[in-house]
Amino acid sequence: MADLTVAVTGSNGKLGRSVVRGLRGAGHTVLELDQFGERSPSFLRVDLRDYGQVIDALLGVDDMHTGLDAVVHLGAIPAPGLQADSATFHNNMAATYNVFQACRRAGIKRIVYASSETVLGLPFDTPPPYIPVDEEYAARPESTYSLVKHLEEQLAIELARWDPELSITALRFSNVMDPEDYAEFPAFDADALARKWNLWGYIDGRDGAQAVERALQNAAPGFDRFIIAAADTVMSRPSAELATEVFPGVRVTRKVGRHETLLSIDRARRLLGFEPMHSWRDHA
Repeated sequence: MADLTVAVTGSNGKLGRSVVRGLRGAGHTVLELDQFGERSPSFLRVDLRDYGQVIDALLGVDDMHTGLDAVVHLGAIPAPGLQADSATFHNNMAATYNVFQACRRAGIKRIVYASSETVLGLPFDTPPPYIPVDEEYAARPESTYSLVKHLEEQLAIELARWDPELSITALRFSNVMDPEDYAEFPAFDADALARKWNLWGYIDGRDGAQAVERALQNAAPGFDRFIIAAADTVMSRPSAELATEVFPGVRVTRKVGRHETLLSIDRARRLLGFEPMHSWRDHA
């Protein structure tokens, strides 16, 4: 597929910065959309809660672009507990609806956006149905933030049903990390419960960017969702041992590698061509 012209919302967030660098490194032209950032020929300040601003940005402000091939939607309150639940709901739901609807009105048929590992049932105070977890069981939101992510996926399903040419890909990102975060990882071994909330998962921001680029290039029309995580866990201890100790009643469906992720990325590998390239162990 040829190089694309792509708008990235939330371009100055932790994942957004990696995605912008990764897409540009892959040869794509990127328009950055965010409420925060320095003025530049490729940056536009946009409040995603305002539909008028969103549609204006996607249709083109002045001569910033002459048309978009795709939108990567990352702009959101990025986690539970950062703002009041009502603020999280109204901000994130409105922003996603506005982006999806503006894409439809602008004739943009390719959307990749940040869903979340939280729809899998995090923080797993109720154990997962099986390990490794995957995309095959129904969403289990346990917070307002996660509920919105589930509702966004339901919205995408219906919009893709209305328009068979529309491709919307939900990437259920694990906890995004940058290399400077890895110095803290060895301390996680002291307490297996400290990171059990997401089955000891993470994703390097650079591999998050790779997943976005793979989805832009390879996702089929319609809606689909993929878990996006590193190939390993945050722990030095074996994955199977952790699962047995912390979730003794949960069935482990297959043999897992010594440090293999318990957030299954098999589907993303198979259908998107995603393959994590970065591990905290390379920085230990």
